[in-house]
Amino acid sequence: MTKTTLRKTYKTLRSQLSDENIDDLSLKIANQLLTLSIWDYSFYHVFLSIESQKEINTDFILNILSGKDKNIVVSKSDFETNTLTNYLLTDATTLKLNTYNIPEPVDGIAITNDKIDVVFVPLLVFDLQGHRVGYGKGFYDTFLASCKPETLKIGLSFFEAETRIEDTSNTDIKLDYCVTPEKIYSF
Repeated sequence: MTKTTLRKTYKTLRSQLSDENIDDLSLKIANQLLTLSIWDYSFYHVFLSIESQKEINTDFILNILSGKDKNIVVSKSDFETNTLTNYLLTDATTLKLNTYNIPEPVDGIAITNDKIDVVFVPLLVFDLQGHRVGYGKGFYDTFLASCKPETLKIGLSFFEAETRIEDTSNTDIKLDYCVTPEKIYSF
């Protein structure tokens, strides 16, 4: 299927999940992450969930990272350039919903992309080759392309892999892993 068809299909599937389902599935994903050998790094980028889009609840991952005393990095979106600016998440960080209901830091300590070791990547759907479909603005492809080559890219999905996304391009950045409630895919 094409990205457009998959985007529509998986937005519909996600919209049917209850808040309780989302929390249960998100906790399973966080527990799956604990089995990966990814916890010896320093800087972890985590997306903050857009509740209105029924995204994975990343609070569980934030708790794991805090418990392991890791540097947590969150981003602020620039919709004019479709880029992300990254900030260290601290106890002093003020978060505010932007016009798209994305929780973002108001300001803080800027973190350059070359410092980030692991990125937890939001997505709607992914395939068996490690390609992903997001909301279609290219924020994460641009961001991931500017990270160091060895940065681990870990997708998080409520749903299992599609066989193949038909219309991928050479600007699409592939995942290293994708974690679902039931399985870890390695690419």
